[in-house]
Amino acid sequence: MEHVVTHTRVVSALLVREMEARFGSKPGGYIWALLDPAANVALLTVIFQAIARTPALGISFPLFFGTGYIGFQFYQAMVTYLNGAVRSNKSLLSYPNVAPIDTIVARYVLQLVTTVAVAAVVLSVIVGTMRFPPELSWPPIVEAAFIASMLGLGVGLSNNVLFVKYPLYEKVYGIVNRPLYLISGVFFLPDAIPHPYREIIFYNPLIHVTMHFRTGFYDEYRAVGLDISYAYTFAFLTFFFGMVLFSASSAVLRNE
Repeated sequence: MEHVVTHTRVVSALLVREMEARFGSKPGGYIWALLDPAANVALLTVIFQAIARTPALGISFPLFFGTGYIGFQFYQAMVTYLNGAVRSNKSLLSYPNVAPIDTIVARYVLQLVTTVAVAAVVLSVIVGTMRFPPELSWPPIVEAAFIASMLGLGVGLSNNVLFVKYPLYEKVYGIVNRPLYLISGVFFLPDAIPHPYREIIFYNPLIHVTMHFRTGFYDEYRAVGLDISYAYTFAFLTFFFGMVLFSASSAVLRNE
């Protein structure tokens, strides 16, 4: 019990430190956290409004791109922030009470809260400005966000180890990860892709995350091909692998 209390205090202290380092004492950091997704959604809206009369789903371009982008960000922002957790807090690992996993937990909590807050503000503004706002279904929204964050946590755990052990992997990961935004259903409907490419992209678990996230905003969306059990399985297997790898390499991370 004392061990749990100690690490809870460590995580809380790290959380405060991460907030100060990331957002600073001025409101500018928090404003940028909102402007970044809002700017991405606005840019996609402007581009696609110029080439199409209506979005692939519904009648609101901002809502369509907002749900796709925010749903994807629960994974992308998480894994990006977690990737440098141990490396950025290297100096603190010399303290006996600070474990490498504490840095991961602190960043996971901060990023999850940040993305939830950003999603609430951005999507509330979009829905609030619509002439006919949709009726939200919260279970798929929360479920998709949870799966995406767990997937990001699993990948982040593995990356913290692999980036240290294999510097070349970090470069390869950056190349492979770059097109993920384009093939995760952010600005298109995966179930509208023709055969056989549809079956191929459905191996990407983030496709199912964005589809499931959108079903919470569009009651008419049938999401043909959605397999939420596959997304759950992929996320938890990734998390399990990452946790085993991270736990086995804690000594290496502390002394590297």
